[in-house]
Amino acid sequence: MTISKRRGLTGVSVAALVVVTGGAFAQELPGKFEGVTVDAKLIGGQQYEALYARIPEWEAATGAKVNVVSKKNHFELDREIKSDIGTGTLNWCVGSNHSSFAPQYPGIYRDLKDYIPASEIEAFVPGNIESATLDGKLALLPRAQFDVSALYYQKSLYEDADKATAFEAEYGYPLAVPETWDHVRDQSKFFANPPDFFGTQYAGKDEAINGRFYEMLVAEGGEYLDADGRPAFNSPAGVKALQWFVDLYAAKAVPVGVPNYLWDDLGQGFASGTVALNLDWPGWAGFFNDPASSQVAGNVGVAPPPVGSAGKRTGWSGFHGFSLTESCDTPEAAASLIWFLTNEESQILESASGPLPSRTAVWDHVIETAQGDPYRVEVLSAFQTAAETAFAVPQTPSWIEISNAVYPELQAAILGDKTAQQALDDAAKSATEIMEDAGEL
Repeated sequence: MTISKRRGLTGVSVAALVVVTGGAFAQELPGKFEGVTVDAKLIGGQQYEALYARIPEWEAATGAKVNVVSKKNHFELDREIKSDIGTGTLNWCVGSNHSSFAPQYPGIYRDLKDYIPASEIEAFVPGNIESATLDGKLALLPRAQFDVSALYYQKSLYEDADKATAFEAEYGYPLAVPETWDHVRDQSKFFANPPDFFGTQYAGKDEAINGRFYEMLVAEGGEYLDADGRPAFNSPAGVKALQWFVDLYAAKAVPVGVPNYLWDDLGQGFASGTVALNLDWPGWAGFFNDPASSQVAGNVGVAPPPVGSAGKRTGWSGFHGFSLTESCDTPEAAASLIWFLTNEESQILESASGPLPSRTAVWDHVIETAQGDPYRVEVLSAFQTAAETAFAVPQTPSWIEISNAVYPELQAAILGDKTAQQALDDAAKSATEIMEDAGEL
């Protein structure tokens, strides 16, 4: 398939009108910026390195250089950005961003519509651009990292007749790939053989655990914020959602270290072959099925996320992207780098290992090239089903600050220091105070 209007570094032929404050000039992307250095703060992790390996191509084409000031997971990066704001040291140009984090500080980013051609912006999935637009400004340009989770599992566990017999005898229903979170709980306990093998795992700190709790809450029929925008997660549905995490930890069905796990820990854990079921992001799909990186390659199944007692799928979603700071003194070069890291070639590269693209044409390419690859077709089918019912984080600029206050309470319940109800009541009180202080209530 030939993607229309492709703009690569070889044979760049489309002149782009780049609008700049105070005027406009015609410039072919990626442009020429001899002697310019673009400072960048980027999200780190195995699944992002293939994209960053393209940066020398942009440097060769433009004459500019990229100085990676820091490369950290997004939680650490977010804390660093807040520190930069507080100390007045926001002196870099390009930063990794995320739709869940961006609403905290839209004022520090330039409107990318002033630097990226309209034709390029129109090539993205409209919903992603809508979510990336804050107070009328395009605060980030999405990359091929539309995130919603699906359930990875070891297929051989479901092909073992002895296990199937033993499971049905113990739980009273046939062993099959989980369709509900109750099934995941039962099977995780059944498969677990600690400390050598675990039924499942979850990220247990920062926004990661708050987001997982949030989507489980929705699946159980609850709401994080009520119709008046007040924290409402300390409900019976919230208690049931949190108890799912508590029970699996108490049963030793998850690794003892999960309260300190983040995304890379989950990815490496499932790839190690010591975890049966793993709710995770699309970016890991290729890694899990690659014999060079994974002990479960060739044994990976992928299913849509299970449903809770309310009949709703878990589906907390968002997307990664790149932003341009107001303080940047070389915005044209920085915008060119952002365009390059999110253009069709970059999204095709990232999507090849599992991530879901945010450009419409790349979706067509991914679907077409998946034919003949049963694993890739299975991955796309599972994640397309997940995307149909996906939902964003609660619409409050205080989401991350609330997460930082809530997750220690969730940990307290998981570790048995508080009951689920006590933990959620304390968390709701803190969240309410945060929103009141922010003038949201």
